[in-house]
Amino acid sequence: MTDRAPKLLVDALDAISAAQAFLADTSLDQYLADKMRRSAVERQLEILGEACSRLAKLEPGLPNQLSNLKLAIGLRNRIIHGYDAVDDEIVYQTVMEDLPLLKTELGGLLNDRASG
Repeated sequence: MTDRAPKLLVDALDAISAAQAFLADTSLDQYLADKMRRSAVERQLEILGEACSRLAKLEPGLPNQLSNLKLAIGLRNRIIHGYDAVDDEIVYQTVMEDLPLLKTELGGLLNDRASG
């Protein structure tokens, strides 16, 4: 792992944690009605996707090892380049359903690299 990779892993994990915190105890309807919360979650997903994209460039094998890494990168691209076609329900579901596994895997990777 390169010297930059641990920082990128921390950035990705922090972004997931922040997005999850922003949605804690928030229903889909509350999320849809709250533009500020949607913007905050989307910003964290941009950070997550960018960190994952940089990790994938540093270590090309990672996208095949980590669940939902490609999803995080693709969602970042959708938010940034296709902002007018972002489906808020998909964003909500992604944070609630897809990111917990990626968070666990990224955390394990960081721990493995730190202890190895």
